[in-house]
Amino acid sequence: MSESQYIVPKDTRIGHVHLKVADIDRSLKFYQGLLGFQIEQRYGSQAVFISAGGYHHHIGLNTWHSKNGPPAPQNSTGLYHTAIVYPTRKDLAVVLKRLLDAGYPLTGMSDHGVSEAIYLNDPDGNGVELYWDRPKDQWPKDEKGGLSMVTEPLDIKGLLAELDH
Repeated sequence: MSESQYIVPKDTRIGHVHLKVADIDRSLKFYQGLLGFQIEQRYGSQAVFISAGGYHHHIGLNTWHSKNGPPAPQNSTGLYHTAIVYPTRKDLAVVLKRLLDAGYPLTGMSDHGVSEAIYLNDPDGNGVELYWDRPKDQWPKDEKGGLSMVTEPLDIKGLLAELDH
């Protein structure tokens, strides 16, 4: 097989993201206190690994090169956002309500046809997308059967109504 024809195996996945942060405790207030991730391991005072459901880590937070540093400039290269996928629409509604109750600033909310998403920044200015995927058979398709994602306003009332079920 030539290099130009190589396709990554279909079961390949992205395992974790490791973020440079200025203050571990401040980041934990967001990722653990607000979003609900659990601490799996600390590396002294300079790093912590957090996860959902006991995985070794979905997110690593470290201050190895960034302790007390400023956020990265917005108009430069780097990570655009970390995407956290919730298993159900109701789970996304729960985290949205937590954010709203806490008065945490959101940067956007969208319905992409394939998913519903909430956008915000963590305390270090790292972009975070919180979303759930609709079942694949509900994804919008074009006339040729190809994926046809959109960016429409999120039905916030409908999403929060999930909490009543």
